[in-house]
Amino acid sequence: MDMIRSMRYRTLLVVWLAVAAIAAAQELRLTSPDGSHEVRFYQTAVVDGVRELRYSIGYRGAEVITDARAGLEMDNEVWEKALGFRSLEQPESWMHRLVIDSVGSIAEVDTLWHNAYGERSTVRDHYRTATLHLSRHDDSDYRLDVEVRAYDEGIAFRYFLPEHKKAIFHKVVDDLTEYRFPAGTRAWAERWAQATFTHGPLAELTQPVERALTLDLPNGLWVALTDADVDDWCLTKYAVSPTDTNTLRSVMYSPVDVVTYCATPWKVVMVVDTPGKLIEHNDIVLNLNPSCEVPDAAEWVHPGKIMRANISTEAGLKVIDFCAEHGIPYMLFDWQWYMPCTSHDGDATQVVDKLDLPRVIAYGKERGVGVWLYVNQHALMRQARELFPLLREWGVVGVKSGFVQYASHRWATWLHDLVRLAADNHLMMNIHDEFRPSGFSRTYPNLLTQEGICGNEEWPDATHNVTLPFTRMLNGAADYTICYFDKRLRNTHAHQLAASLIMFSPLQTIFWYDTPERCAPVPELRWFEQLPTTFDDTRVISGYPGDHIVMARREGDAWYAALMTSNEGSMQTLPLDFLSSGTPYLAQVYTDDPSLPTPTKVRCAEYVVQAGQTMQFLLQPRGGATVRFTPIDKKMAKNYTRYRNTNKL
Repeated sequence: MDMIRSMRYRTLLVVWLAVAAIAAAQELRLTSPDGSHEVRFYQTAVVDGVRELRYSIGYRGAEVITDARAGLEMDNEVWEKALGFRSLEQPESWMHRLVIDSVGSIAEVDTLWHNAYGERSTVRDHYRTATLHLSRHDDSDYRLDVEVRAYDEGIAFRYFLPEHKKAIFHKVVDDLTEYRFPAGTRAWAERWAQATFTHGPLAELTQPVERALTLDLPNGLWVALTDADVDDWCLTKYAVSPTDTNTLRSVMYSPVDVVTYCATPWKVVMVVDTPGKLIEHNDIVLNLNPSCEVPDAAEWVHPGKIMRANISTEAGLKVIDFCAEHGIPYMLFDWQWYMPCTSHDGDATQVVDKLDLPRVIAYGKERGVGVWLYVNQHALMRQARELFPLLREWGVVGVKSGFVQYASHRWATWLHDLVRLAADNHLMMNIHDEFRPSGFSRTYPNLLTQEGICGNEEWPDATHNVTLPFTRMLNGAADYTICYFDKRLRNTHAHQLAASLIMFSPLQTIFWYDTPERCAPVPELRWFEQLPTTFDDTRVISGYPGDHIVMARREGDAWYAALMTSNEGSMQTLPLDFLSSGTPYLAQVYTDDPSLPTPTKVRCAEYVVQAGQTMQFLLQPRGGATVRFTPIDKKMAKNYTRYRNTNKL
């Protein structure tokens, strides 16, 4: 009897284990290395024989995205019939006949890579990954994989279409991915890349909005939605679902025609406790892109600052002299160095008469200043393959592309191939106007920066500026075009100094709209002269969208800190915990002071500080402050005033 009971127990155990294994095969469950993020992919039966792919994301036990739809919509009927498969069933949705076959084993990846062009020079790529395999059990041979990664910084997933055995082409007509948030979620949204922000409930998003999209949840968590590795896909935005105002759906700009095998861009969901961590975690976008494919990039791709010149030989020579005197390695001739530049009839191989470009380029080489040229889409479409080798022959170092199309699948692939062509010709690039990055600069670092931002040339207010770091800057570098001496500025000059550090860009445009003649010899120009454009470390000390941001970045053994406030003034603190303990530092401080007689009203002061202290700043409305910290020996420290924690700057 005991033996029979034992056999029955073993039989029940085997059956239970088999059922558990089958159940496990129907679901992908993955947690991040530190256990903070969890993601599940599974199917839900809608009606008999029809299943929908769903997913959920949690963070430290709290629900973030719950039971949201996933998948792609196809319209392959014409291709099926053209290739002889004329009896295949046409379900209501391409996803409906897909069945989960298996879940791949979980793997953990933990690597480091060096980024010479980023906010952090050492980047850790650490995640757990698994793949969900689905297929249709009919004669179509359709398959779909969902590749999932769980980082400590967030969740990423993409759809992979394995090679079709019968070579049926795939026409992707819709991205079915949705994001279902808790009721009460609010979004910081822009309708287009160079727009200003609204902040309100999801239900108020009446039009598709840009990525990155930052959301604050009623449980206190912060979420950012964005994408990565988008060089062979169309622009995708987010819109409120017509059936559920707590759900965002994906909106593709155009269909995408693919030949399998192929993958979609990565979808990224970052979840954090405080908004500043979104900025500190933004390397997840770079990590989801292929590694560098330009082996000699270090020899000719060099970050730095850049200043624009008016279109004439004399203006170009003057700007080169100014750049050489103030540590600016590049100058730009913007539009109209060839004409007509916004027409297919323009010829970018012919320079206007008032500009002796060879002379300017030669003089720039003598003074260590490289020349960039603006080229509009019309000329790039017709002449890029002829033009880029010619520009390299002339000695041009970079191209700023203007008013380029990028949103459809056709134009997205064209634009990214343009960056590849530029790399072949040792040309750096800066893409204007609406284009936003998705990490392609990791693969092709000659793409130093891009616009895709309502920048300084449009005179945004301070509240907009302290929203950008938590939203647009999550995508990657932005050419904010820092203005300084122009009388149209809406914010203080110390605010402008702070923006040059906070708005990260390996190619940092400064003195936009200014000329050497308009640049007064004010002492705070030293900040621009000493400012690097790439960094070894970046830390967000404090901040909140639309209110303020306090940030510190390190290059070598020097630290640079910036504080910006909104249209309202505020008291902000800068704890110096990031400095090395036991070492005195010289702090070069730049703050607003309306009592000064200088045209910019910026006070420059120097103090000795050390780790453990906290600096206090009383920021004016629309104001800011910056500090450069450099280590000095104790003997030299005696020559400077020691900062006291009670000092308010």
